[in-house]
Amino acid sequence: MSKDFTLEHKDEHPHTPDPSIINFNESVYVNGFDPKQALGGWMRLGNRANEGHAEMQVCMYAPGNRVVCMFQRPKIESNERFGAGGLNYEVIEPFKSVKMSYEGDLMVLEDPSLLRDAKKLFETAPRAKGFVSMTQTAVSPIHGGSPTRDDVEPYYGRDFSLNHFNQHMNVKGTIQFGDEKYDIDGYGWRDHSWGPRYWQNINFHRLYLANFDNGNAFQLLRINKDPAKPMRRRGVVLVDGKYEEVVDFEAVTEWNADKDPKTYTLVVRTETGRSAVIKGEVLTVAPLRNRRKVGDDWVTSRICEAITKFTWDGAVGYGMTEYIERFDGENLAGYPL
Repeated sequence: MSKDFTLEHKDEHPHTPDPSIINFNESVYVNGFDPKQALGGWMRLGNRANEGHAEMQVCMYAPGNRVVCMFQRPKIESNERFGAGGLNYEVIEPFKSVKMSYEGDLMVLEDPSLLRDAKKLFETAPRAKGFVSMTQTAVSPIHGGSPTRDDVEPYYGRDFSLNHFNQHMNVKGTIQFGDEKYDIDGYGWRDHSWGPRYWQNINFHRLYLANFDNGNAFQLLRINKDPAKPMRRRGVVLVDGKYEEVVDFEAVTEWNADKDPKTYTLVVRTETGRSAVIKGEVLTVAPLRNRRKVGDDWVTSRICEAITKFTWDGAVGYGMTEYIERFDGENLAGYPL
């Protein structure tokens, strides 16, 4: 743990919201992928107790380029537990093992582009009874925590996930919907954050997450909070069970006709002098949106979540690509960077 951050076992559990921070959010997120089947997905629960609701998200990538998902804003009255809308999160052993599971309806999308129209999605998407479970066991140290000084810049900044830690994991689980069932035996990643959060506080960002069949892994972030300021580059590379801080990296993206990422090349350098060239191939995109009223105007953020196949020095891995940017109905803030 860096001297710039602190973390205790109690931080695995819910924190008491500051009532003066209306947009206080406490979020737990897990993902998991089976490399032999090239399937998996992610789940997230974000408690917004001061606003009276949670953000519940389940998004799985099934064979046939299908997305199997559910999104809700269930009402909550406190931040005492991570459980809402059929989604539940359990800490089995702090910093070592967690479990997240969902039981309820799932939308089964043969065409994931239906996610671009939320109203049509919820009115027309086929549904099936479903169950998703992921049990994660750590393969890396914890990275991050709460900043120890006011001059420490957290991973996402002080107005978005002020307190934030994450970890690469082994994953075992199940995805079931209707008559279909798939077991997951692979790897993934998780994070936990608390503090003020509006998605619109990000101008744009690019997040890349993966684990490889040789045990290596990475988490890479390029983020721009203010159009007038330069982009920040953060991240870690996991080699031989140890994290190496990233000092710089570049990303060159090839886009599809919908302005979603299609393929990209990442060039990374770590604090040890290690260089890496990583290729990403997006397999299936879940094109999401988040809208919030700011003053008299509605502000929209595009949140592109994609299962991705990666290659690095001959090793193959699976993980996530996440592209977020403000969207005015025509222009994406970060496109074509």
